[in-house]
Amino acid sequence: MAAGIIRLLLLAALGAAAPAWAFDHSHRAWDALLRKHVVLLEGGKASRLDYAGLAAERAALRGYLAALSSVTQAELEAWPRAEQVAFLVNAYNAFTAEKILTRYPGLGSIWDFGKFFGNPFRDPFFMLLGTKMSLDGIEHGILRKRYREPRVHYAINCASIGCPMLREEAYVAARLEQQLEQQAARFLSDRSRNRFREGRLEVSKIFDWFAEDFEPRAQYFQRHAALLGIPPGATPPLAFLDYDWSLNDSRSSSRR
Repeated sequence: MAAGIIRLLLLAALGAAAPAWAFDHSHRAWDALLRKHVVLLEGGKASRLDYAGLAAERAALRGYLAALSSVTQAELEAWPRAEQVAFLVNAYNAFTAEKILTRYPGLGSIWDFGKFFGNPFRDPFFMLLGTKMSLDGIEHGILRKRYREPRVHYAINCASIGCPMLREEAYVAARLEQQLEQQAARFLSDRSRNRFREGRLEVSKIFDWFAEDFEPRAQYFQRHAALLGIPPGATPPLAFLDYDWSLNDSRSSSRR
């Protein structure tokens, strides 16, 4: 009898010590929204987001955002690297979508929020890791600074047509390497944003804005020559294409 009581007390103590809530690293809620509302284009090299459809399920989106906001810095640091990166990339994309929905359909670009006042990338409009956070805070303050992984540029999406496509599923640790590789291949082989033409290599402004993340840049492009369409042995001069900041909305009625 006494042994049984002791056993019950131990189980109760263990239950009290265990966390009452654990983050869902499958990102199931965000994954379901992406699979339903992301529209693939150009053979899967580009995508658009059905913001109207997402708006109809905003409660589900906000539930996922609340789960993201509940994670503390200590919890994040206790996770494996791949779980950390997947968490941060998904957070960037989900909070960007939420930002757009605050004014949708009354905008044609994320910059309609303003470049100086209301700057959508610098505005700390959400809570993450126990602090008020901005999109730039995730991208520049954490992802680029801590992980030194250039392929995150192909994974985060700034709600714009010129940006690397919003993936049609959530990023997860178990498949993160495969997902990042596929995103790189999709973006680099998209001839609307990266191409060899008339003897020049014309690439996205991403490679200008974040040149240091891809250094040595010439060698980076040579390693991906086949994806970029660079002829064997060619070392073409570099040119940067204009960035299309139009909203990546799937609805034909959206302004371009």
